[in-house]
Amino acid sequence: MTSSRDRRIAKELADIQADRDSSGVYAAPADGVSLKHLKGVIPAPPDTPYAGASYDIDIQIPDTYPFKSPLMKFETKIWHPNVSSQTGAICLDTLGSGWSPVQTIKTALLSLRMLLEAPNPKDPQDAEVASMMVENPERFARVAQDWAVRFAGANRQAFDLNKWLSKHGNQPVQRASGSNRYMGYNKDLVDRFVNMGFDIDAVIDAFHYFGIDRNNGRDYALEEAYMGDITARLLGEQ
Repeated sequence: MTSSRDRRIAKELADIQADRDSSGVYAAPADGVSLKHLKGVIPAPPDTPYAGASYDIDIQIPDTYPFKSPLMKFETKIWHPNVSSQTGAICLDTLGSGWSPVQTIKTALLSLRMLLEAPNPKDPQDAEVASMMVENPERFARVAQDWAVRFAGANRQAFDLNKWLSKHGNQPVQRASGSNRYMGYNKDLVDRFVNMGFDIDAVIDAFHYFGIDRNNGRDYALEEAYMGDITARLLGEQ
């Protein structure tokens, strides 16, 4: 016998399908059958560093749904203060203490889309990203766009950096000092490129772009392919 939870989820998915052209968001069973594990898709809003991108969302439906929120995380890598750049975990009240049984999978996905439009660095999931957004919004926007292009199919021309900065405040760049400039990477690892004549911040940005592992701050040998890619980016060749 079909449970009331499964009937509700099936109805919600049908509503999402019928309203997809209007809302833009989508969800369906991840394996085509099970209503306990869904895959969602949200299009990034325009006029953001994520413009033109599309993000896959992993959705686990608890047995107590809708009295407990769906468990969602980003499958697509994203540079955002309220989403872990490592695991895709999300910090959003709507998916926690702010959840109400009257909400739906669609409203949760729309809340995630709104989160891309209005990041909240004061309540971060990823402290490094939040710090960058507060201290250097231009650098944050450039890294966020790089990740959107690299991992989520965005078109680089879809984003107007100056328009975004005028809305979010083009604050003066505040350079971190000392070990903080290395953003959790091992100093010797970064200095291999700095010693070639490249700026520390440019090296860190290149590391972010290629998703270089921090290795808990320990030094290690980068793969030759990464060395070449990072150097090429620092030289403006990609």
